[in-house]
Amino acid sequence: MTGVEYIRKCPECGSTNLLIQKDIGEVSCRDCGSVIEEKMIDLGQEWREFNEDQASKRRRTGSPMTYTKFDRGLGTDIGQKGEIYQLSSKGKNKFFRLRKWQHRISTAIERNLKLALAELKRVSSYLKLPKSVEEEAARIYTMAVQRGLVRGRSMESVVAGSLYASCRRHEVPRTLDEFSEASGIDKKEVGRTYRFVTRELGIRILPSNPIDYLPRFVSALKLSAETQSKAVDILNKARDAELTSGRGPTGIAAASLYVAALINNEKRTQREVADVAGVTEVTIRNRYKELLKELNLKDKVKKKLLKELEDEETGKE
Repeated sequence: MTGVEYIRKCPECGSTNLLIQKDIGEVSCRDCGSVIEEKMIDLGQEWREFNEDQASKRRRTGSPMTYTKFDRGLGTDIGQKGEIYQLSSKGKNKFFRLRKWQHRISTAIERNLKLALAELKRVSSYLKLPKSVEEEAARIYTMAVQRGLVRGRSMESVVAGSLYASCRRHEVPRTLDEFSEASGIDKKEVGRTYRFVTRELGIRILPSNPIDYLPRFVSALKLSAETQSKAVDILNKARDAELTSGRGPTGIAAASLYVAALINNEKRTQREVADVAGVTEVTIRNRYKELLKELNLKDKVKKKLLKELEDEETGKE
């Protein structure tokens, strides 16, 4: 530990006004002048690197541990780089046998993790999820396997449920429909597995924020930043009016964006918004009626647009 980390105040006068001089390894008090630490340990690297080749030669540590590998990235494989082919015939036969038994001798959990983590990486790549979400999902799945929660359930459904839980924890907006499409598992099964895993592992998941879905919907519908800001304002007012409670986040987000687009004269049809959000037109219609009525937004929407809105509902267009 360095003096910076554990020294909070001067032991002589109690002052927290400290002077840290890393070049000479001293920590002194600016008020009374006492030298508190005079032999600080420099925990930085003692060598420099100017290119990747020098860095690889001078580093003395490997890659960090990761849950995305069944052995956390600490395992080694026998004879992977061709060294064994330089040995004699007897030596090569010995290492071939060792390599064969290395793959044979593994636990059921390791075999399960090898297959499941490969599937997890595939789904994560398909949905373009960040590495932090993938790492957290791998940790959740590993814990589920160790607790025996995978028994009686398909590996793909538990992988999808773990990824969905990780997305919820990291506030990455992805819907169950997207996970169902990526994994080939029914949407209800993914949701059921997600709830089971989070309950058994004691993972606390907060409700999804509809605002998190707006940037994706805005980009897909090619709307302006002003419309997105207006939709955020509508959602904040809807939350204060408790209109978001008990309603699907994607539906209320799509409806607020639909109303914001009407107000800013960037009209999109209910079908276009529904296709992007993955909800039905009925859901959007019900949500926007609640928003217009409870938030008094009718005055802000032009009469012409309201007329078009009513025509779209009755199918007169």
